[in-house]
Amino acid sequence: MPTTVLGVKIDTVSHTEALERVAGFLLSKGQFKIFTPNPEMLVKAQKDAYFAKVLNSGDLNLCDGMGLWLALRLSFRPKRSGVEKSRLDGRDSSTRLGMTIERIAGVDFMLDICRLAEEQGKGVYLLGSGSDEVIKKTVENLQKQFPKLKIVGGDKGPAIKENVELRMTNDESIDNVTIEQLNNESNLVIHQQENDRIINQIKQTEPSIVFVAFGMGKQEKWIYENLSKLPSVKIFMGVGGAFDYISGAIPRAPLLMRKIGLEWVYRLLRQPKRAGRVFNATIKFIFYGIR
Repeated sequence: MPTTVLGVKIDTVSHTEALERVAGFLLSKGQFKIFTPNPEMLVKAQKDAYFAKVLNSGDLNLCDGMGLWLALRLSFRPKRSGVEKSRLDGRDSSTRLGMTIERIAGVDFMLDICRLAEEQGKGVYLLGSGSDEVIKKTVENLQKQFPKLKIVGGDKGPAIKENVELRMTNDESIDNVTIEQLNNESNLVIHQQENDRIINQIKQTEPSIVFVAFGMGKQEKWIYENLSKLPSVKIFMGVGGAFDYISGAIPRAPLLMRKIGLEWVYRLLRQPKRAGRVFNATIKFIFYGIR
C-alpha cells in the first residue's frame, strides 16, 4: 500500500513483499523503475518539481533512511480509545493499519535482486560510479558472492550533470550543450555521444536488470528518460553509492550502526564533506515535515 511523505510516494512494504514484487516484475511484460527515496531526496524534491514527478513514477519506492522510516511511523500512529488500545497492544502502528513500514537500504536490496537474478538466470548490467576501477571491482565482488550471476556488462557512465550544477560550476567538460538542453524539463545534461554508446551497448547485451549509480537525482532522471530506449530491460534501479560499497572503495558502517539507523554518522565521520547533505537529510527534512 503506497502513501506519501512531502508529496513523494513511498511503498509501505516489507522486505519480503518488496522482493515478491521484483519477482513479479521479472515475469511480466512491462518495464519497472525501483527508487529508494530517503530524507535528502525528499528535501530535493521540494524545490525540483521534475525530480518529484520522476520519483512518483516509480513502480516500487522503498523507504530508505531512518528519518523517513520514523516519519512514516509517526504519521501512521492512529488515535485510539482505551478499548482499542488494550486490543492492539503488542503490535506496531504499521500492523494496526494493515501495512508494513520497513526500512530497506538500497545497497542491501540490490544484493537481494542479484541473488534473485542468479536463481532465475537473468542478466544484469552495472552503470555508473564514474570509475572504471570501481565497476571492475564491483563485478569481481558480485561474482564472488553470486558465482552464477550473469553480469552481461558494465560502464562507468557518461559525463552527466543537472542544469543547476552546470550553472554553478561553469563546467565545460560536457560538450554539445545547447540553450534548449539547459531549459528543457528534465534539467539533465549529458554527453550525448557517450550516452548513445552506452544505450547501444545495453541493447546489444540485453540485460533484464540495469543498476544505475549516477547519484541522487541524476540516476532517477536518467532512468525515467531512457528506459523506453531499452525494451529488453525489465527492471531499472537507482542505487546511489552501492557500487562504491560493493567494490570496497568506501567501507560500510559496522552492522550494528546500520541496524540502529546510524550509518549516516559513520559516513559523516569518514567524509566530513557530506555535512551539507546530512543537514538536508535531518534539519531541513524535519523543517519541511513540520511545515
